[in-house]
Amino acid sequence: MYQEFYGLRENPFALTPDPQFLYLSESHRTAIDSLLYGIEQREGFIVITGDIGTGKTTICRALLKRLDKNVKTAVIFNSFLTEEELLESILLDFGFTSKGRTKKGRTKKERIDALNKLLIYLLSKGKNAVLIIDEAQNLSIPVLEQIRMLSNLETEKEKLLQIILLGQLELDQKLQSSELKQLSQRIAIRHHLLPLTPTEIESYIYQRLMVAGSQGSITFLKSALNEIYKFSKGSPRLINLLCGRALLGSFVEQTYHIDKGIIKKAMDSLLGEEQSPKPFYSFSLTKSLPSFRIVLLSIFAFLLVGMLLTNQGYFNSFQNTKNFIWGRIQDIYFRISGTTPLSASTLPLDEERVQESARNEPVKDSERASQEVSK
Repeated sequence: MYQEFYGLRENPFALTPDPQFLYLSESHRTAIDSLLYGIEQREGFIVITGDIGTGKTTICRALLKRLDKNVKTAVIFNSFLTEEELLESILLDFGFTSKGRTKKGRTKKERIDALNKLLIYLLSKGKNAVLIIDEAQNLSIPVLEQIRMLSNLETEKEKLLQIILLGQLELDQKLQSSELKQLSQRIAIRHHLLPLTPTEIESYIYQRLMVAGSQGSITFLKSALNEIYKFSKGSPRLINLLCGRALLGSFVEQTYHIDKGIIKKAMDSLLGEEQSPKPFYSFSLTKSLPSFRIVLLSIFAFLLVGMLLTNQGYFNSFQNTKNFIWGRIQDIYFRISGTTPLSASTLPLDEERVQESARNEPVKDSERASQEVSK
């Protein structure tokens, strides 16, 4: 939506693990270097861990692009597998085709033997076989133990299979369990991905904008960067979510400069805390209605007293004035307060009483006059 406005070729903050957007912080650079070194030196087991959204899958994709043609890889992204399913997936990803039994007809031993023959063949061709398992924290204890057994496929001098496990912090907890003590002891290289620092966040954002085609027109103010760090705690995935929403907000406001206010609105949007517009009278008039009603009652009392004290000569004109004022006040009051109008019988009843009083007044005056004459 906003790409044309900002002159971008693509979305700079997409959540897909695109290697071209990989930002090499010190921690991410160390992870890549450790992986390349472990594969080249045939170290066996390598474990990369990191919190959710720290870029493990992106590192995996970037690693695949950096490996030369002599490295043959099998990559497992679905880690919810049984032992048999894992072995079958590894064979298929390495390109093994069976001329005998069907896939479902292979036993566990047949799969391991087939994999061993394949690895020996690749080694004879000068190739290095690497097994990469993403989201490895989902692997069960039996499956991890099966992976340990695969590391026994080796010659007298070197490993036939390099195994890389990438996973969240739960993977470390599993590896520290007593059931996987042997596997933990075989891990040659361990690295934990750290979140981005405030300085790295700024570089991360501008690098992604540049890769997406920005010419430097989009800027994030220092106050905005501080809010991004507070929200994301350095997690690249959360940074992408927030910055993507912030660009949408700045597009709506037609500005190239993202400030703290735009980031705050983007945060509220992501957290579902956007405030809906309030009714015009909802707050101020709710507080003022009690005093407003007192004023109306005072006006009504004044009109009533004036009506009783007014003599017959002024009654008709005063009655018309009173009816006019009464109608206007009623109209304003009912519109503002939203209360139900008074019943139609209320006003006529009052008028009848006043008119009866007015008719009786001349009779009382004539009685007084006759009494004075008799005296």
